[in-house]
Parts: sequence; C-alpha cells; structure tokens
Amino acid sequence: MSEFARLQSLTEQLLSAARQAGADQADAVAVSAAAVSVDVRAGKLEHAERAEGVEIGLRVLLGGRQACVSASDHSARTIQEIAARAVAMARETPVDDNLGLAEADQLTRDTDSSRLDLYDHGADPTPEALQDAALRAEAAALAVDGVSKIESASASHSRRQMWIAATNGFSAGLGRSGHGLSTIAITGEGTGMERDWAGESRVHLSDMPEPEEIGRLAAERTVERRGAKKPPTGAFPILYDERVASGLIGHLVSAVNGAAVARGASWLRDALGEQVLPPGFDLIELPHLARMGGSRIFDAEGLPTADRALVRDGVLQGWTLDLATARKLGMESTASAMRGAGSPPSPGVTNLALTPGTSTRDELIRDMGRGLIVTSMLGASINSTTGDYSRGASGFWVENGQITHAVNECTIAGNLRDMLMHVTAANDLRDWRAMRVPSLLVEGMTLAGE
Repeated sequence: MSEFARLQSLTEQLLSAARQAGADQADAVAVSAAAVSVDVRAGKLEHAERAEGVEIGLRVLLGGRQACVSASDHSARTIQEIAARAVAMARETPVDDNLGLAEADQLTRDTDSSRLDLYDHGADPTPEALQDAALRAEAAALAVDGVSKIESASASHSRRQMWIAATNGFSAGLGRSGHGLSTIAITGEGTGMERDWAGESRVHLSDMPEPEEIGRLAAERTVERRGAKKPPTGAFPILYDERVASGLIGHLVSAVNGAAVARGASWLRDALGEQVLPPGFDLIELPHLARMGGSRIFDAEGLPTADRALVRDGVLQGWTLDLATARKLGMESTASAMRGAGSPPSPGVTNLALTPGTSTRDELIRDMGRGLIVTSMLGASINSTTGDYSRGASGFWVENGQITHAVNECTIAGNLRDMLMHVTAANDLRDWRAMRVPSLLVEGMTLAGE
C-alpha cells in the first residue's frame, strides 16, 4: 500500500468512527512526516536529529458545535476512542451557527497537485551528505577575513504527506518536500561581538544554492557589522532591507485576516475599499506557483484556490477568509483555510508578491540622505487594534546618501496605517520567497538610539 493510500484509509476510518459516535459532520486529517537536521561547529558534528511519524486528527460538528482531537497512535482502538471523545467534547462547547463543512458545489473538482511539483522524488540526502553541506558552508564563512568563529551551520531535509477527507465527499492528498541550509557567523570578541546569518530553503535540492555561497554571504554580512554603535534619536527615514521588509507587509496581511476582523481586533477593520498603500501598489496571492513550498490547488476545506488581490492600486480589496469567518462577515470564503491535525481550519495566506518600484536600493539610500537601513529586527510591540508599532532594530547608518557605519541597540516606532501610506519600493525583489517584497523606504519614523 502506498503512503497516500494508507493515509486515505486512516481518514476514512476516522470519518466512519465519527458517524458512529453521533457526529452530524466531520473532517479528518492524516499526516506522515519525516525530518532530518544536522548542525556542525568547529569542523565537527554538533547535533543530529531525526523525527518521523504519522499523526491523525478529527474534527466533529454537532448542532453548531465543534471539537478537534488528534493522536500519534492510529490503531483501530485509538480511532474509536478519539471519535467518541471528540463528540463528547463537542456537546459541551458553545453553539456557533457559522460552523460547517463546504457545500458540494463549493468543492474543487481538481485535486491533482502534481503540476505544482511540490515533492522532490530524488533520493533523500543522507545524514552524511547533510553534514558535508553544513561543513562546506562553515568553511566558506571562516575563510572570510574578519570572521572570528561560526555559531552554527545547519542543513536539513523533510518530507510531508497529508490526506484530508470530509463527510461532504471531499477527499484529497498533498505531498511536500523541503531542503534547507543556514549559517550564523560572528565577528569580534566580548562586548564588541556582532553576528549575522544567511539561509535558504527550497522544495527541490536541485534549486538550492551551493553551501559555499550561503556560508560566504553569512560571513560578509557579519563582517559589515563590525564597530556597530547606537544611532541618534529623532525622526528619520527608515529603509527596510528586503531581508526584513516582508515583516512590515506581514503586519498588513495579519490585519486583513478574517479571524482578526471578525473579532474586531484589526487596525484595518474599517478599511475595506480604502487606500492602505500608495497608488500603484498591488499585493497579490499566488497559490499556484510551481516548486514553492506554500503552493496549493485546494485549501484545507476542499475549496479551489486561485490568484487573489489583497490590495490593488493601493486599495484594500478584501479579507482573507475561511468558511466560518466568511459566514460571520456575510461574505464568501477566499479558499484560505489552513489547518493542522489538532486544530480547526483558520484563514491563512500562501505565496504573496508586492509590486516592486523602479529605483535600486542604492538609489533609495542616496535619496534618503540621513537615516537608518534596517537589516534585522528583534522583539515587537504591535497593537493589533490601533496599529501602533515599536520594534528593536539593527542595521546601518546613512549620512549624505552613503552608508557610514553599522548600527545596533535602537528602537523604531510609528503607526502602521501611516507608515504603509508613506512607503517607496526598490526594485530588488528576490525569487524563492513565500513573501516577495522589495526593500521599502518609510518616511518620518521615530528612532530611539543614544
């Protein structure tokens, strides 16, 4: 029996047990996963880990109530027990008339994900091959002048196969693979120590950069941070480097999530149809990109996915919705449901792309005159209701349009609604990113340094 056939059989057993236990409706998930990771340090193996197993999950719906139960044991006895437990739990939960499976005419007719090429059918890399890749990245980083040591170099590989089935007739599977490599380098000693990193991940091993490329980039970024000091305090333009600019757009994406909007816990809850980015900016979800780990042709509730504009010409087009949040808001699902084995569906996004600008990053730096380039962030204080924003940051100081020195230990603050209306984009979009966002210049933020 193939792995998909085994997972499908498990979901069918779960649904049968749920019906026997008294559920009105049910959906089931079975996931088979395996992952291997290797860390090296100082030319030697530091840590190796392997995890694999099968997890099953069941959601039952009973008179507007729901409950979810998951287990790592998938024996016939366990399946019967979790079905009975889920139904008993559902009877004790509050009624929510928005809960329910998709109607038959809402379900996708296309469940073949093979055209997305999300699964690397080549041989799994051995632990020895992963260790060799990590050692090559470490050696390349150490070869860069100014690097004092490597904090870690890590390589990993994973495979995940999933089957989803429901009592409304939906039944489909999806497989994904992943390869990753990262390096963290350190320069200096004691209180003058600085670090930076580089890392990449791909669905297919053949799409991965060479380990030496990742190691060198981590080292070069680290060496650039030597002599970092606090910047001045005041109001300055802030350039979010493309490494961190996706986080800024991520706050917008979170604010248009239907779950937050339905709770009234979004700073964009009243902004539908309004300008949230400058004219000319589109933010598009692209769920059908080949060889991208987040791609999918159906969502976790069996609805067909399609390209979708969250923002068009700067104007907010709609919320990110699953079935339940769509019903709460009197709208249609955007086929955005995601779920794990132990949780109900909730809205989420896949691949996103923001319209790039026409200027290079260097041109934006020249035009900003005096200000801060942010390359890494830590900590966050974000008020989800008002959009008030404060984050720790580090990066580089700019004087007269030129980078002068590295910066650390500072805080940048503003209001997200205002910040996003005053962004200028560079033209440095990177491929192979789940969120493709270029460097973004934001005018007039508050910077707290010395």
